[in-house]
Amino acid sequence: MTLPTTMRAVKISEPGGPNVLTPTTEAVPTAAAGEVVIKLAYAGVNRPDALQRAGAYDPPPGASPLPGLEGAGEIAAIGPGVSGIAVGDAVCALLPGGGYAEYVATPAAHCLPIPNGLSMAEAAALPETFFTVWSNVFMRGGLKAGERFLVHGGSSGIGTTAIQLANAFGARVFATAGSDDKCSACSKLGAEVAINYRDADFVDVLKKEGGADLILDMVGGDYIPRNVKALAMDGRLVQIAFLQGPKVELNFAFVMTRRLTITGSTLRPQSDLAKARIADALHTEVWPLIEAGKVRPVMDSEFALEDAAKAHAHMESSSHIGKIVLKVS
Repeated sequence: MTLPTTMRAVKISEPGGPNVLTPTTEAVPTAAAGEVVIKLAYAGVNRPDALQRAGAYDPPPGASPLPGLEGAGEIAAIGPGVSGIAVGDAVCALLPGGGYAEYVATPAAHCLPIPNGLSMAEAAALPETFFTVWSNVFMRGGLKAGERFLVHGGSSGIGTTAIQLANAFGARVFATAGSDDKCSACSKLGAEVAINYRDADFVDVLKKEGGADLILDMVGGDYIPRNVKALAMDGRLVQIAFLQGPKVELNFAFVMTRRLTITGSTLRPQSDLAKARIADALHTEVWPLIEAGKVRPVMDSEFALEDAAKAHAHMESSSHIGKIVLKVS
């Protein structure tokens, strides 16, 4: 495949709101050792993109300054030392950055084949959320069949993924969301109980069930002590974001006496090897579920690449259910 020298892209002109996302022309990246270049058809839109846009989530050293952490397309070039993948292969991939563009470079080990039956748009919506959910709910959180699992933001990309995967692996799933429509969507995906947090207290609901064995939270703030109260004995809290802030007062005596575990992680700064291990686990454990129709990305809307600002405004309105993608080519 002959690559052009320049490409369409969207850059962050300065830290700020969605309007700072600006169409631009950039040089096409090259594939370093162990990397591939993907000609993207679609790119996913995620909360970390908005954090980067606002100046609160810098790219790791050496990563593209362009936003975009996932996408799907065709392999356009292969760097030295790469095997098992060929130019023209259709893949989806976790990206270190640079997804809001026609071409992007990423480690070959972070690419996965597009599951049978999925469109390019659906495949582009897989990596960021599935890597995040698998690594935090199953690898870090150790969710097991029969356990009570609570996910906050059940109608988000992370939430819809977590509900389906936890249900597929035999957990009892509870979810919070901010409207009856969103709660209905959570129930249809496999949540045993969907809690409208505007009308009910998730702490009370979970206590009546014996407490949550595992909670996945991206809200933070005053949810943190409430999560601790909602956990069962030996329960685990996994924190992956802080929409309401990272600082809170917490009585750790309750953590000690109930033998609770509080942990968390971020995905982007992890090593290439750690991400490759997550990719391998997804390919083995989750891709067959997708191809069997048991798990599927929930799609909300599609925007043109040049309309990335509109996509961000839509995401930050919190009116969406599932994933938002950009059509690149």
